[in-house]
Amino acid sequence: MGRGEFVYTTEHGRVCADCGRPPAGCACGTAAERADRERLAQADGIVRVARETKGRKGAGVSLITGVPLAGKELKALAKALKQACGTGGTLKDGVIELQGDHRDKLVGELEKRGYSVKRVGG
Repeated sequence: MGRGEFVYTTEHGRVCADCGRPPAGCACGTAAERADRERLAQADGIVRVARETKGRKGAGVSLITGVPLAGKELKALAKALKQACGTGGTLKDGVIELQGDHRDKLVGELEKRGYSVKRVGG
């Protein structure tokens, strides 16, 4: 566990396991916010664009990882990239997935936005 060794106290009721504060005063935020903070802390500043077909019955998707954005900004970037490629996609655990092989277009679009981009895989 984190700082606090308990998750319930008779004084406040339920408390956060990480910061030891009641839910109203929790400094940790939601689970999604904590996951974003951890992902951003591990990022090296390079956005990677890859293609994957594994587990998709041969249908390829373009994966974009390592984007140094969180929350709404990352969601807005995913939407803009989907519009630029004219395809569908999703955002899962900080990874942008776009339907189809759009690596060349994505690399150019991300470089225009000022990111350091690497094309990963074959």
